[in-house]
Amino acid sequence: MLPMILTYHGGACVRASAGDTTVVFAPISKQSKHFKPTNFGADVAFIPLNHPDMNGAEEASRGDKKPFVVFGPGEYEVKEITASGFPTVQKDKKDDLINTVYSLKFDGLNVLYLGCLATTDLPKEVMEMDAPDILIIPVGGGQVLSPADAQKLAVKLEAKIVIPIMFDDKTLKQFIKEAGAEGTKAEEKLTVKPRDVVGKQNEVVVLSS
Repeated sequence: MLPMILTYHGGACVRASAGDTTVVFAPISKQSKHFKPTNFGADVAFIPLNHPDMNGAEEASRGDKKPFVVFGPGEYEVKEITASGFPTVQKDKKDDLINTVYSLKFDGLNVLYLGCLATTDLPKEVMEMDAPDILIIPVGGGQVLSPADAQKLAVKLEAKIVIPIMFDDKTLKQFIKEAGAEGTKAEEKLTVKPRDVVGKQNEVVVLSS
């Protein structure tokens, strides 16, 4: 089995590749006022929230290759990836937006992507799943989980590897402290196979964007 390679592209955007299959979570659109648009091709694009920072599926196209777009709750199967989307309410000043949490089995690994989750109350079906091998979790506070709540949820989910997203220097430092992972240095990418996660528990991996 080929290793999965994960890279972080700012905001909520994470790319995961294995062999010739690439998925992207929260591709950044050209309309984003905060981040550079996504600039690589993907086979599958998971959209957690209908917002320019996260709905740039067109920016994940390359030539004739356009990604299969997964947008919202439901069951999906594409390119040997099985995925489920679960709705969570995103508190917003204007209205309540739906943030979709995605659980997927990809390359022999269970990946749980929480998007811009704002609450520690996940749907019951998510809490009852097998512990995620890789948990991608927002830690920046404000409209998403605070560093303390993110750490509590990661422990509750019994995640093996935890990748924080949507942070600034201050909230990242706070999250690392909450996780007891001081000294953790940012890495350009995470390369992982199923055997690599055996015995791990809440190991924080920070990816540089």
